[in-house]
Amino acid sequence: QVQLVESGGGLVQAGASLRLSCVASGRTALISATGWYRQAPGKQRDLVATITSGGRTNYSDSVKGRATISRDNAKNTVYLQMNSLKPEDTAVYLCAARYYGVATYHLWGQGTQVTVSS
Repeated sequence: QVQLVESGGGLVQAGASLRLSCVASGRTALISATGWYRQAPGKQRDLVATITSGGRTNYSDSVKGRATISRDNAKNTVYLQMNSLKPEDTAVYLCAARYYGVATYHLWGQGTQVTVSS
């Protein structure tokens, strides 16, 4: 199994930056892709960004140009750098992963809260 632990959230003002981290442990060699999702109160869980084991990235339109997803394979860590944060970025940010051969993200962390004040 794989465990995912997020960190790096917090309360910031609009325009600030944050870097979120997702550390994977366990059978990490099985992971083909890792992603960040977010969920605001009363709203559905939305994709933020994903990165494959080969380094291919994908971003939602809502964060494109403001977010960068990256990975450090030696540390089994995926990062999400968020710049120019807006109040609408306020949400619980969750790390997700999927195994090779699995189409959907099926492994989830507990999440880290990001709150952006205006």
